[in-house]
Amino acid sequence: MSKIEFKAESKRLLEMMINSIYTHREVFLRELISNASDAIDKIYYKALTDESLTFNKDDYYIKVIPDKQNRLLKIIDTGIGMTKEELEQNLGTIAKSGSLAFKNETDLKDGFEIIGQFGVGFYSAFMVADVVTVKSKALGSDEAYKWESEGADGFTIEPCEKDTVGTEIILKIKENTEEENFDEYLDEYRLKTIIKKYSDFIRYPIKMDVTERRLKEGTDNEYETYTVEKVINSMVPIWRKNKNELTQEDYENFYSEKHYGFDKPIKYIHISVDGAVRYNAILYIPEKIPFDYYTKEFEKGLELYSNGVLIMSKCPDLLPDYFSFVKGLVDSEDLSLNISREMLQHDRQLKLIAKNINKKIKSELVNLLKNDREKYEKFYESFGRQLKYGVYSDFGMNKEVLQDLLLFYSSKEKKLVTLDEYVSRMPEDQKYIYYAAGESIERLEKLPQTELVAERGYEILYFTDEIDEFAIKMMMSYKDKEFKSVSSGDLGIEADENEKDIRSEEENKELFDFMKNILKDKVKDVRISKRLKTHPVCLSSEGQVSIEMEKVLSMMPNNQGIKADKILEINVHHDVFKTLKAAFEQDKDKATLFTNLLYNQALLIEGLPIQDPVAFTNDICKLMV
Repeated sequence: MSKIEFKAESKRLLEMMINSIYTHREVFLRELISNASDAIDKIYYKALTDESLTFNKDDYYIKVIPDKQNRLLKIIDTGIGMTKEELEQNLGTIAKSGSLAFKNETDLKDGFEIIGQFGVGFYSAFMVADVVTVKSKALGSDEAYKWESEGADGFTIEPCEKDTVGTEIILKIKENTEEENFDEYLDEYRLKTIIKKYSDFIRYPIKMDVTERRLKEGTDNEYETYTVEKVINSMVPIWRKNKNELTQEDYENFYSEKHYGFDKPIKYIHISVDGAVRYNAILYIPEKIPFDYYTKEFEKGLELYSNGVLIMSKCPDLLPDYFSFVKGLVDSEDLSLNISREMLQHDRQLKLIAKNINKKIKSELVNLLKNDREKYEKFYESFGRQLKYGVYSDFGMNKEVLQDLLLFYSSKEKKLVTLDEYVSRMPEDQKYIYYAAGESIERLEKLPQTELVAERGYEILYFTDEIDEFAIKMMMSYKDKEFKSVSSGDLGIEADENEKDIRSEEENKELFDFMKNILKDKVKDVRISKRLKTHPVCLSSEGQVSIEMEKVLSMMPNNQGIKADKILEINVHHDVFKTLKAAFEQDKDKATLFTNLLYNQALLIEGLPIQDPVAFTNDICKLMV
C-alpha cells in the first residue's frame, strides 16, 4: 500500500486548514454532518428515479460517537457511500470547488474562513485531528475502502471490512496544548451544544448516546447514571412549517429558545419566498432595547442558514443599520457556500434577500403604525432614535424610506404625531413645519421663542432627542414643506398691522450697537424681536448650526468648538426695555449692567451655561443695593 500525494492545490489548502483558516475550530463538526446529510440526500434523489430503490426515511440517520479513552470521535452516516475512485477524487482534490481560485484572488488573514462543498468542509477535520480515517461502502457495491491521512503529506486507500452502506469518519483528536483545549471535542455536553448550534435543522436525525440520571430502583434518594441513544437535533425548522400550523405562542417560544431577548417580541414576520431567489425567514421586532444596543459591543445581523445549516451567527449584510434592532434568521437554498464569510456581501442572492427583507420590515412597521398605534409607540420609545440616526446617516440617503415612520410630540395634540398628520392639519397660510428643540417637553412649552408661532395657531413639533434636529436638517423638507425652528432668525410669518408699528431698527440703532459692542463676540447681532409677546429677551440663531445643535456638539469627545451664530432679540414692548432705554440715555454703566443681565437671562432660558457665574451673581447684587 503506497501513499498518494494530495493534488497541489489540495495540499496548500490543507496546510492552511491545519493552521486554522476557520475562525472557530468547532465548525469542523458542522461540515462533516453536512456532508453526511448530503450523502443521505443522494440516496433520496436516486430513489426518485430508480424503481428498484425504496427510501424509508426512518432508516437514515447520522450518529456522533465520542470515545474519550482512545481520543476518537466518529461521525457515521447511512448515506450513499463512496467507491475507491470517489474517495480519491472527493478527498484528494478540491479543484472543482473553486476554493483555489478564491485563495489566489484573496489575501488570507487571521479569522478568514472558507465554507465549501464536500472537499473543503472535510479538510476542516484536520484542525482538531492528527489522523483522519474514512471508511466507506458505496450503494450497490460489495466492497468497502478505507481512506486515511495524517495531514499534508498525503493519504492511503485500501480495502476494509464494512457491513453496511454509508460512511464512517474517525478522527484521532489532537492532544491539548497551552492555547487549545481539544478535549472539548470529546465531551458529550459540548458536542451536543455544537450540534444544536449549527446542525439543529439538518433534516435527518443526528443521534448520540447521552448520559442521564435516574433514581435507583427501590431507593428514595440514590441515583444512578445510564446511557440512552437520543436524537439531538430538532430536524424540522419552524420557518419551513406552514404558517397556518403555527400560533403566536410558537413564534414567541422560538424567540425565547434562540435567546433573541428576554422580552416578548412586539411583532414577528414569517417570510417564505419562492422566486428568483428562494428563502425562508423569521424576523422579530423586539419590545425592549438590548442593554448594549448603543455600544460598540453590539453586533447587528441575522442568523444565516443554507439548507438548514448555520453559516453565520450574525450576518450584518442582511440588515441596514437603521433596522439593526431586528432579530431573526434567514435560510436560503440558493446561497453559494463556496465563498468566505468576509466575501458574503458580494453574493448576488444575498443582496437580493437583504433588499426584500428591508422592504418587508418597512411595510410591517407602517402597518403597525396604522393598525396598532399603541404598540408602535411602544416600539418607537425603544428604537425611534435608531430610525432618526438612519435618516441622518449616509448623508440622508435613506430619508425617503424612514420619514413616514418618525413620530414627534405635538404642541396641539399633546401626543406623538407623524409628519403626515402634522402636514394634513396645516392651515393654508402656514408655510413651514415649525419645531422647537430642547431637553424636555416641559421646557419647550415655556420657551419664549414659541410665542408668535403659537399665537398664530400653528402646531409646533417638540424635539427632545439630541439627534432630532440633525435628522431634520438632513431631510430639509417633507411633502414640499420646509422645516423651520421657532428660534430661527426668520420665521417666515408676515407681520400684523400692529407689529408694523414697532419702533424701527433705526430708532434704536445706537442702543443696539452699544449692546452689541458690550457683548462683542458673544452674539452676532442685537435686534428688535418680532416673535416675543410677554418675555423681555431671547436668543435666536442664523445659519446651519442652531443653538440646540451647538449644545449637542459641545458634548462630543471630538468637539471642535462649533458655535451657532446667536442673535440677541429684545422685546421693545416690554417694561424692561423702557428701563434699559432710560439707563442708556442717563447712565451707561447701568445700561452695561442691564445688557449683561439680559444676555445671561437669555442663556439660562436656552439651557446654555453662563460663562462667568460669579460676575452674574455680582450683577444681580448690584440691582439689590
